[in-house]
Amino acid sequence: MAAGEEKGLAAEPEQEPAAEPEPAAEEPRSFKDLGVTDILCEACDQLGWKMPTKIQIEAIPVALQGRDIIGLAETGSGKTGAFALPILQALLEVPQRLFALVLTPTRELAFQISEQFEALGSSIGVQSTVIVGGIDTMSQSLALAKKPHVIIATPGRLVDHLENTKGFNLRALKFLVMDEADRILNMDFETEVDKILKVIPRDRKTFLFSATMTKKVQKLQRAALKNPVKCAVSSKYQTVEKLQQYYIFIPSKFKDSYLVYILNELAGNSFMIFCSTCNNTQRTALLLRNLGFTAIPLHGQMSQNKRLGSLNKFKAKARSILLATDVASRGLDIPHVDVVINFDIPTHSKDYIHRVGRTARAGRSGKSITFVTQYDVELFQRIEHLIGKKLPAFPMQEEEVMMLTERVAEAQRFARMELREQGEKKRSRNDDDDTEEAIGVRNKVAGGKKKKRKAF
Repeated sequence: MAAGEEKGLAAEPEQEPAAEPEPAAEEPRSFKDLGVTDILCEACDQLGWKMPTKIQIEAIPVALQGRDIIGLAETGSGKTGAFALPILQALLEVPQRLFALVLTPTRELAFQISEQFEALGSSIGVQSTVIVGGIDTMSQSLALAKKPHVIIATPGRLVDHLENTKGFNLRALKFLVMDEADRILNMDFETEVDKILKVIPRDRKTFLFSATMTKKVQKLQRAALKNPVKCAVSSKYQTVEKLQQYYIFIPSKFKDSYLVYILNELAGNSFMIFCSTCNNTQRTALLLRNLGFTAIPLHGQMSQNKRLGSLNKFKAKARSILLATDVASRGLDIPHVDVVINFDIPTHSKDYIHRVGRTARAGRSGKSITFVTQYDVELFQRIEHLIGKKLPAFPMQEEEVMMLTERVAEAQRFARMELREQGEKKRSRNDDDDTEEAIGVRNKVAGGKKKKRKAF
């Protein structure tokens, strides 16, 4: 295998400059060229990974040499494969339990990374465990007692287990990965990360992946990495070339009507709609369901099972519209998202890049539309400044939008009633209803309103 690694590493610098402008044609052409062993190349093939992405071409040969890595790459660039393949290859050479730890900022991203590890390592029997909040700690303690090869965790819950679960430690750990490191630190996990770094071996390999290089990430790099190699695919903030980006400038009070108009205009596509709060996510999901759209919410106030349920329904294409807070803006890989709508403009310009990165992934095309009201002009100008381009306006028929206002106002009223009913149920039962189950009000009022309400 060493010879294969040498070959891949020697060939890579010569071939890299001759790369075609199209990412798909970038050299080296295969995972084997990068030094990945045959059994893992077959696993990539089964996952449909035909050719390595730019970050994989940069990072995998260096990681196979045993170096620490700082990977800077735009969202949707194949970062998971860039750290999973070297870890699995090292695990093949020296099989060991509690071999690698991957830290991620969100629960959904943790489950997604776990799926990729299981898929890539299925033929070699790799076991991974997800350790995140919102799930029973006892079952997690039992999973840790079985000593999986890879742990994928959010920092808070992992520290909880390190401090309270008897017999669990990470003293034998060989690999640490911090994925979306900028987001981990922005979410104020600094103290947890410090605690984790104190209890794992200094003699380990560390991969730090981040979409942006912030001061906090630089500080973490100095504390955690030894003589790292920087693998930067895009140093400036940018969005994918095949993404068509638009904005619409609208009066704030007609936002819902414009949303319904766009969903009708682009019917047949799958949508991710980003809202700024959990409450607005839930309200808009109810509103759209009242108008006959198959919409489903994903936000931090839902139970973990409901969050995964929503995500899986959307991934399986059982629902065409996913309404989400920024909990879904980073890392989640749902290949079939055609359109991203920023219903509420993000207050941090960098979040715009992560949100629109949910579409046009892995070489596909996609659209994004950002709603700009009279209150959002400054935020929108900051976004344009960050990405270095002026966005065109999405073509609209204003009179058609105005024709929808009566129907939308009625649906808004139903949504408000349902939200109130859900709030009362939650207080009495301490449960959180998915909008799919919240049909009590709808059934009650449907009888008297049938004449007014027509299907789209």
